[in-house]
Amino acid sequence: MTNPLTADEKACFRRDGAVCLRGRFANRWTDMLRAGIDADIAAPTENFARHTADPGAPAYLEDFWAWSAVPQFEDFVRNSPCAALAADLIDAPSINLVMDNWFLREAGSTSRPPFHQDLAYFDFEGTMCVLWLPLEPVTRENGIAFVKGSHLWDKLFMRVRFADGHHGGEGRTHAGRTYHAPPDVEADPEAYDLLRWDLDLGDCIFFDMRTLHGGLGSVTPTQTVRRFTLRMTAPDGVIRYRGDWAKPERALFEAAGYREGDRIDGPFFPRLWPPAA
Repeated sequence: MTNPLTADEKACFRRDGAVCLRGRFANRWTDMLRAGIDADIAAPTENFARHTADPGAPAYLEDFWAWSAVPQFEDFVRNSPCAALAADLIDAPSINLVMDNWFLREAGSTSRPPFHQDLAYFDFEGTMCVLWLPLEPVTRENGIAFVKGSHLWDKLFMRVRFADGHHGGEGRTHAGRTYHAPPDVEADPEAYDLLRWDLDLGDCIFFDMRTLHGGLGSVTPTQTVRRFTLRMTAPDGVIRYRGDWAKPERALFEAAGYREGDRIDGPFFPRLWPPAA
């Protein structure tokens, strides 16, 4: 990396569960990702979703595991600084891709991500981090808020539906793990120590897969906004089956030959760093 992480940035990530990194991605990377999202919308993968309940309202769109279908995304995940930054943050000798995805909110959209924890959504376990990269400048009011230190609560939270914020009840136990109803951060944001940042183009946020985060929804965008995210893992990343709620995503990697207990590695989860010789 030409702009390595500082000791303070790494300490913030470990202590707070999220850290803002300034100026780590050149304009060519953000330009490339915007072009990739346009290409994906024109020819979406089978994972493409519209999270806006009203079909006539401004949309909130998403696609994921699209890297192998969209050349711009593959170029970014393999050749941008993303994996080297992840390796430095989580002190990993190598980094594999877990999942790529992007989100787009059209101008006027009132949809927003509910407060949730990424780890409980998927059949993955290990030392992981997430890159959150806005493709336009972001104000703290229109970005994502992170509950400081929530990655250290030693709690799993139930999956929350993005379309309506529903999380399916008061909690449940599956395979010896208890999944709690997530706290209603939006109802009383002052009760939580929230991390929020203004971001210029090229700035990004890295956060722990266990960190609670979501949108407070105080601002409706007046222009279309796009965000690109990557989940990445150290060598200890493995597949651990969770509840039935993860079945749709599970079916995709099972079709590629992966099962419970397998390492997150191989063609579906390629190594990103160090780069191949």
